Amino acid sequence: MKHLLLPALLLFLSQFSFAQETASVPEKTSTLNTFETFYDTIKNKNKVILKEIVITTNKPTKPITALRSGLKPMDVPQSIQVVGAEIIEQQQAIRLSEVLKNANGVYVGSARGGAQESFYSRGYDMSANNMFKNGFRYNAGSIPEVSGLEKVEFLKGGSALLFGNVAPGGILNLVTKTPSFKSGGEISMQTGSYSYYKPSIDFYGPLNKFIAYRINGSYENSESYRDVVKNERIYINPSLLFNVTNTTQITLQGDYLSADWTPDFGTGAIGKEIAKVSRKSYFGALWSNGQTKSTSASVLVNHDFNKNWMLNFNSSFQSYDRQSFGTERIQPNDEKNEILFGDTNRPLGKNKNLEQIFGNQLSLQGCFKTGSIKHQLFTGADWENSLATGYTFTFSEKAVSINNDGKYVVNYYDTINLFSYDPATQRKDIPKNVTNTRIVTTNTNRFGIYAQDLISFTEKIKLLVGIRWSWQESQADTNNLVKKTITEGAKRLDNAFSPKVGLVYQPTKDMSLFASYSNSFTPNTGTTVDLQPIKPSIIDQYEAGIKKDFWKGLLSTNITVYQITNSNLAQTAEFKADGTTLNIDTTIKTLSGETKSKGVEIDVTARPIEGLNIIAGYSYNDMRYSKTTGANGSFIEGDRLVRTPENTANLSFFYTLQSGALKGMSFGAIGNYIGDRLGGWNNQYDVTKPNGIWDREIPLEDYTTIDASVGYNWKKFSILCKLSNITNELNYTTVHENYSVNPIAPRQIMTSLKYKF
Repeated sequence: MKHLLLPALLLFLSQFSFAQETASVPEKTSTLNTFETFYDTIKNKNKVILKEIVITTNKPTKPITALRSGLKPMDVPQSIQVVGAEIIEQQQAIRLSEVLKNANGVYVGSARGGAQESFYSRGYDMSANNMFKNGFRYNAGSIPEVSGLEKVEFLKGGSALLFGNVAPGGILNLVTKTPSFKSGGEISMQTGSYSYYKPSIDFYGPLNKFIAYRINGSYENSESYRDVVKNERIYINPSLLFNVTNTTQITLQGDYLSADWTPDFGTGAIGKEIAKVSRKSYFGALWSNGQTKSTSASVLVNHDFNKNWMLNFNSSFQSYDRQSFGTERIQPNDEKNEILFGDTNRPLGKNKNLEQIFGNQLSLQGCFKTGSIKHQLFTGADWENSLATGYTFTFSEKAVSINNDGKYVVNYYDTINLFSYDPATQRKDIPKNVTNTRIVTTNTNRFGIYAQDLISFTEKIKLLVGIRWSWQESQADTNNLVKKTITEGAKRLDNAFSPKVGLVYQPTKDMSLFASYSNSFTPNTGTTVDLQPIKPSIIDQYEAGIKKDFWKGLLSTNITVYQITNSNLAQTAEFKADGTTLNIDTTIKTLSGETKSKGVEIDVTARPIEGLNIIAGYSYNDMRYSKTTGANGSFIEGDRLVRTPENTANLSFFYTLQSGALKGMSFGAIGNYIGDRLGGWNNQYDVTKPNGIWDREIPLEDYTTIDASVGYNWKKFSILCKLSNITNELNYTTVHENYSVNPIAPRQIMTSLKYKF
């Protein structure tokens, strides 16, 4: 019944006035006012200091930057959400996962030792290829800094046409703060529970009438509700805007993040149940540590040929370095003994991963007519090179061998008991005999060319058509430091066409009905039974929906239905090449499986009165293995995929009093619901098990968290206090495979004091 009440509640709320917020932006003078590239705040060709504009509708006057083509949201046959700086500040978000509580249908799918947050949408992992910063793919192996964000854009559904090899669930684009010709700035201080301290600065303005600057940065020092866990982060983001001519602008931007963190794999599980221990219990070695450093630099050039044609060139370089050393996920040496008494082992782990990403994008946009038919053309090419390096380490404490039964025997750092663990009595020495035994370097090149045209037959009937050709080449070379050999891996080449077509019908200017088809491709690992590389899987996506604005945008609603089918999922082959011998090698695969994801999403944003913002959403998703081979090692047909909740919902409001004795006082709340889901690994057919199935799924119950805030603005000063997880709910954001069992944070308080210039 509670699952039925959520959508009913949100539909009821949609009958009232709502509005979507977005960040402030100057108007663009070109008649191509639907085109804006990755830096919305920089377009001020007349060098006039413009007033801030707070956009409160679902039709923002500035385009969605992740659309790249500059199309208006009403003309796009897919669902779009934007969370701007105003909401991020009111919510006092310090992590991207908190910001995305406002983005319906997005949820944390894994945490991987506390080093990163991985997000899922429509059943698909977004973190490997679907995370972008200012339009460029970036390494999502670290937790991005929120204080430097102007907004977060979420394009749901298929985006392969413009972004290439991306999963079909959607893409997230983080847009950082950029220069302004209006002078201003702020300094702020956040403090909170568990010794949380975070000062930050943000200054911007003109250097002269042709050049503007911005610099923002922050420092974070915090402990955690988790024993032992600490964080220290330094972030800086400088940028410059050059108005070279009235038709040409250049933006230079860079950012730097240094983070020291404690590897944290959570509380652990006993069999298929979460261990009944305190959520603060930390089972890692006290000396465990991790460091992440990431740097990026980019240049953006915009040039208007005339009022109808515009050229855009972007170039970006990113450097990523993450390393950690400590004990990793706890795991049983004797499962029966662990279940009875809580005994478990702590393996050692040292990791080092580097990546350099260099990318270029060149695009052309133009508007023209063929007779009475209008065209908005967007075409271009992009190229990306990624050089990733992974290091493998061995320890004298972790000698691995194979016994007579063919099973691995591992010597762990030590053994602890989950129920009587006392850090003061455990082993504390740091292993000295650590050897780097292997370095694997993976060089990946991606190239794509695309063309897209929005064809307006009339003001009411429009057709979006486009196609992309993507090419990807990768090669992994291995340097064996023990044998002193270098092995060149075989080059892997994948390419595919990704078409998209969408029909849009707009009976009125504030209403849009759409239907679309798109596809994307996913490279596969492993080989065929003939030892040939597996071809990429082609994924088809169908989507239909309705967008409607009421009362000049004070209420905005969006309802979408979708179905995503991967009809050639790579799965373990049932037989070997002879067609009769059963295959037990999981790297030998065939394209004969299928997954199907289908669902409904409802988004509502509103501003019923001045000073009040409301955001609500509900998402239903059903993603299952719809066809499997039944071979040993393949998944179970009909099983729901792990980490995919059936229902998610969000509801938030923030209100600032506009008059009276309490003018400037604000208050708000946000509720977030995550439905029942599965943790662990999906079950598989396994001939070694008594019933032929390896049962690995961990059922997880639904949960709801509620945060509330109150604040006051006085002249240039403001103070805001937030109490999160008011009900002190205990549940788990992730029970990710064999990596982490991560409890949600308990009740905490956060206070922010700010002074604006």
